[in-house]
Amino acid sequence: MGISHYIKVIGRGKDGARPLTREQSADLFGQVLDGTVTDLEVGAFCLAMRIKGETPDEMGGFLDATCERMNRIPAGGRPLVVLPSYNGARKLPVLTPLLALLVARAGLPVLVHGTATETRRVFASEVLGLLGVPTLEKVGPIAPGSVAFAPTEVLLPGLKRLLDVRRVVGLRNPAHSLVKLMNPAAGASVIVSSFTHPEYAISMAAVFELMGATALLLRGTEGEVVADPRRTPEMRGFIRGRPVLLQEGVKGTLPSVPDLPGNIDAASTAAYIQAVLIGGLELPASIAQQVEHILHLAQQQETS
Repeated sequence: MGISHYIKVIGRGKDGARPLTREQSADLFGQVLDGTVTDLEVGAFCLAMRIKGETPDEMGGFLDATCERMNRIPAGGRPLVVLPSYNGARKLPVLTPLLALLVARAGLPVLVHGTATETRRVFASEVLGLLGVPTLEKVGPIAPGSVAFAPTEVLLPGLKRLLDVRRVVGLRNPAHSLVKLMNPAAGASVIVSSFTHPEYAISMAAVFELMGATALLLRGTEGEVVADPRRTPEMRGFIRGRPVLLQEGVKGTLPSVPDLPGNIDAASTAAYIQAVLIGGLELPASIAQQVEHILHLAQQQETS
């Protein structure tokens, strides 16, 4: 059937475009994920949504279509903590692997998922590999107290294809927001998500409420979901969609953190993480607080 009739609705510019319903959005996005539409239609969809922006209902529909097609991680004995990692390190070391290993050390299963979306960055997958964390070739249960990394294509190949459109057209599309909101778990979970600009905090919070998610939302580090080691950001939680303020933000930024490695390469970052885990270097306070809030949200899932 194609998606041209949807593009006519969303492709009339910022002022002329109209929103789609959740059901229409699920149908549109499902066709894109399934690869049943032309490359031209995919490009038109991406550009139209980039100009218009997604409503919470539209993103809800995109998530519905994704959930229906995704290879989901089987439920285990404890809530799965989900850490999307798509931005990598630009100026600061990527410490998402440290967050993952700290949460796992507290006894929870942790899934890090992602793919390289930039050419000149250091990604969490590289650091995780040096730390001995396995990369999944197919989905399976993750044991409590352990971490696994899932490339996006293992979860849903069509989603990886859509992310790669950025390399062709040079612009983000709805998939880049969706991967920070989606739930790959078949059972109880805590999604840890981050935003880069304040306006995204509002739209992402609305989606978590709509989807009834249990999640932690903060302004992360260069787009990664780990708290910036130089400051304590505000952290908002969602307990089955109900918003709650977990952490007041602290104003001000430390000019530097003495123990952070001077280089952001994977080997230097992995060595730093190992030193923190064995107690040789101090854990940044903001990350310690983030871990505690994640554990609190997981406990809420277990006692519901």
